[in-house]
Amino acid sequence: MIGVFGGTFDPVHFGHLRTALDVMQGVGLEEVRFTPLHGAVHRDQPQAPAELRLEMVRLAVRPQAGFVVDDREIRRAGDSYTVDTLASLRRELPQRRLCLLLGMDAFSGFADWHRPDEILKLAHLIVMHRPGEAGPGDPRMKLLIDGSLVSSADQLMAKDHGSILLHPVTQLDISASQIRKLLAKGRTARFLLPEAVLQLIEKNGLYSAYHTKEPQ
Repeated sequence: MIGVFGGTFDPVHFGHLRTALDVMQGVGLEEVRFTPLHGAVHRDQPQAPAELRLEMVRLAVRPQAGFVVDDREIRRAGDSYTVDTLASLRRELPQRRLCLLLGMDAFSGFADWHRPDEILKLAHLIVMHRPGEAGPGDPRMKLLIDGSLVSSADQLMAKDHGSILLHPVTQLDISASQIRKLLAKGRTARFLLPEAVLQLIEKNGLYSAYHTKEPQ
């Protein structure tokens, strides 16, 4: 099985990396594909240019076997829809099971995603669940969970697509917005993200008060 982990990665940090590793090891994924989006649909647009966010992810995943970068959304440009990415991967890898990795916040709003039913025809969902996080309150999501929830990787493997696994991950209270705010104030974000990523940020003046303005 292949994990697909999308996001702005603006910037990528240890919270992304550790949770992806938890899932890869816990579920037994062959690889996790980090897929930076080009244009956001349900959130503020990323601050850093697409090419630099892609390079930050490349630097971040390089030390870990099984972590790879997939640049198809950056190359596609425009708004990034998960269903298009999964359909593209399915055409390339027809014999491989795909698992979409997403956090509980994203999963709670999954019913409002672009063509969610089609996403479940292309892949399984692995929800990275941190201790104490509340589940979805949307009644549509409760119906979806009742029909698709599994409790183990073996059950996930039993089908080609359409199952949902809640997988516990390490609790790391790190966010990209927290890092951007620190850097905008001229403070260091060291130990919140890989040193190579921080060096690239500093080299290009990303997220500084002079480079960009924090979204409201």
